[in-house]
Amino acid sequence: MPDTALTLSETGTEVSQITLCRRRLGLTALDRARTAGGYTLFARQTGGGVVDLVDIEGQVAHQWCMPVRPGRDAVLLPNGNLGYNGSHATSAALYPAWDLWHGGDFYEATPDGEIVWRHEDILHHHDGQWLKNGNLLYTVAAPLPADKAARVCGGDPRKDGADGVVQSDIVKEVNRKGETVWEWRIWDHIDPADLPIHPIFDRRHWPMINGVSETRDGLVLMSLRTTSGVIAVEKATGRIVWHAGPDVVFQQHTPVEMDDGSILVFDNGNLRPGSSNPYSRAIQFDPKIMQTTWDYTDPNAPSFFSPFMGSAQRLGNGNTLICESAFGRLFEVTPAGEVVWEYVIPEFAEYPAPLNQFIRGAHNTCFRAHRYAESQVPWL
Repeated sequence: MPDTALTLSETGTEVSQITLCRRRLGLTALDRARTAGGYTLFARQTGGGVVDLVDIEGQVAHQWCMPVRPGRDAVLLPNGNLGYNGSHATSAALYPAWDLWHGGDFYEATPDGEIVWRHEDILHHHDGQWLKNGNLLYTVAAPLPADKAARVCGGDPRKDGADGVVQSDIVKEVNRKGETVWEWRIWDHIDPADLPIHPIFDRRHWPMINGVSETRDGLVLMSLRTTSGVIAVEKATGRIVWHAGPDVVFQQHTPVEMDDGSILVFDNGNLRPGSSNPYSRAIQFDPKIMQTTWDYTDPNAPSFFSPFMGSAQRLGNGNTLICESAFGRLFEVTPAGEVVWEYVIPEFAEYPAPLNQFIRGAHNTCFRAHRYAESQVPWL
């Protein structure tokens, strides 16, 4: 039998059976005059712990090899070290798909790879944000109280767990000693019946907070994946200040505040109402009036689509770096939506077991990508 990734043609030429491998990989577009330049950081989900920093030419300028595969993301910290969200080897086994998005093994590593800090939390999942004060903001799973779990609606009840347990979310902030200094439980502030799960999801996790960030005014932005929405929580009181629902975003990721107070989001768009063909967007919306003020979609809308993960980052020159996570495509667009840089991750591998039961084949995915100016990596 031939290799699962390769077959041989009659001429003996190897033909990859990975569709993306038969297309252009690595650097595929560069407009030097209009790109913001700098270096792009990403952690391949199937790279086993490799974190790449590529230059504007698409060449690897630096690389880390971390002790564990990524739970999700990697960032450069203000001190030049790497902040890494790793996948914990003995994470809690909460439900069958848990291994797809848990993390729980956080590291800080020097450019030379020396581990200088570690924090473990086996209940962590999805995003984690390294705050300016040195603390870590992230989400953990916790079972809903029985009376709250009974009010979860929507979704596919055929996939309910036999134990009847529904996981929910707590957002917490820990300091460098690993001490919890702030904690917020979503079920204390939202009735599950008011946020039904979309039909395509099971009901084992409500509402699955897949992205967190902090604003200048002390709000915590939270992305609600299975119910579609972004909320802003006032840290001092725990009050929900605003809620952008499915009329603004759909199954989104990575909400981030812009300088003018608007919110930039990667809008995945799975089963977006009113659209027979799924497509993704990067959108910017004003939370005061809940209206979109900027967006990017591909001119052929379905050509840009990531059903899971994804990110958007506003760059110093006004351009936006977008990560089409499911297909390892990182690209930069101008405010007018013109592509000026594009890089497709050229390395493919399978997810380790048991993840490969849910996501089959070889992949070049990454959760998020980050662009840094040359001045932010003086050690390079």
